[in-house]
Amino acid sequence: MKYNTVQLLKIVGGLFVLVNILVACNSEQNDLGLGILPDEDLINVRNISVSDKIASYTFTEDGIITNKGATNLLGTLNDPVFGKTTANYATQFRLTSFPDFGTNPVVDSVRLYLFYRNIYGDTITTQHVKVYEMETYLDPDAEYTQDIDLKSMASDVPLAEFDYTPKVVLDSATQDTNYQLLTIPLDNTLGEKLIGADSLDMISNDVFLQYFKGLLLESADVSGEGSLVTLHTASTSTFQGSALLVYYNNDENTVLLEDDEDPDTLSQAYLITKYSLRVNEFKHDYTDAPFLADLDQEDEESDLIYVQPTGGLKSRIAISGLESWKDSTNMGINKAEIIFHVDKDASNIDNYPPPSQLMFTFVAPDGEEYRPIDYFFNPTFYGGVLDTSDYTYTFNITQHVQRIIDYPDPADTVNYVGNQGFYLTTGQRADIANRVILKGAKQGGIDMRITYSKFLD
Repeated sequence: MKYNTVQLLKIVGGLFVLVNILVACNSEQNDLGLGILPDEDLINVRNISVSDKIASYTFTEDGIITNKGATNLLGTLNDPVFGKTTANYATQFRLTSFPDFGTNPVVDSVRLYLFYRNIYGDTITTQHVKVYEMETYLDPDAEYTQDIDLKSMASDVPLAEFDYTPKVVLDSATQDTNYQLLTIPLDNTLGEKLIGADSLDMISNDVFLQYFKGLLLESADVSGEGSLVTLHTASTSTFQGSALLVYYNNDENTVLLEDDEDPDTLSQAYLITKYSLRVNEFKHDYTDAPFLADLDQEDEESDLIYVQPTGGLKSRIAISGLESWKDSTNMGINKAEIIFHVDKDASNIDNYPPPSQLMFTFVAPDGEEYRPIDYFFNPTFYGGVLDTSDYTYTFNITQHVQRIIDYPDPADTVNYVGNQGFYLTTGQRADIANRVILKGAKQGGIDMRITYSKFLD
């Protein structure tokens, strides 16, 4: 059963008019104008809190697709609360033109240039990466999830071992973060393979990607806190992107040189473009995490709930009793909001900034997660953006709650959504590192407020 945008918008067309008319009503019965209405037309408008009906738990997350994002992550982070996260990265490189290496080309050097911009963690821990050539073709039409074993798809012989310490440099005018560049020297054997390619191996990018399948960057353990850096690798109209360059000499650029002269070394670039498949593998180790005993269970609630991207953690939210409202007649939901409170101390927000946005999804009868109808109506209306004035995330799920009431019959496979629970995750699940700790329902950290109208018979 799928809930597509067209179906959802058809359902709420009439309801939206009612919402706009009634949303301004106050928490008690509004007497304005009631004196001129007949008794049978009276409307009761009420506010209620159902926060005591909410339970919250922390679960591990899987099935996160990692080859669809605009950016990728690299590095190892030893989070004091969330344990160890390791991000490995594999990418394809594409031809920009048919290479002509001239007569008797000889490799001078090979360099991998990677741009990064954001850092989550510290900037003092040295990161160590190994670079391998991929031996298994990465299919651009496939979907790769965070548990992919990239090392099993690559050569056993490293092309490089490289240490770097990530750094942040701000633009003096805009205070925006500048792009930083990693320059990784690779073994010349890769350059020899690329220069020695048969012309038939380079007639198109599809053929070339079968010959040179790309590179894997594997992150090693770190002794300190560490960090995850956000790689900006794909070229765009305004950004040159990351690249692999082979530097070489040939007869043409050396033939007229004197014995003591160095040639002007030539180069051939292989680019990471928007058409290059870029895949992340994420590994999480929660062995020493304080929430380990409460993970993946609903037997007992904990005081805090944990939300982490990169196929890490999500919160399961149960709201009991919503489905019982189906027995109420002449009911209209004016507004339904659910509010989550960040535990700023537990999150350590100064060192670990929370995600700028979270996502609140519902579990459908088929067991799959879907965004509520309110999101498709208007993402801004739906909400989920971090409010830094009080560090809360607020979601408007008015139309979804109304739908639970209006369509109580499971046989109605088009409209029935039921009340199987909800999940709270990060808005971006694969290409950010920001995590957050929230106050759980057990300590009153989740508020749900419903304003409704009851049409009196």
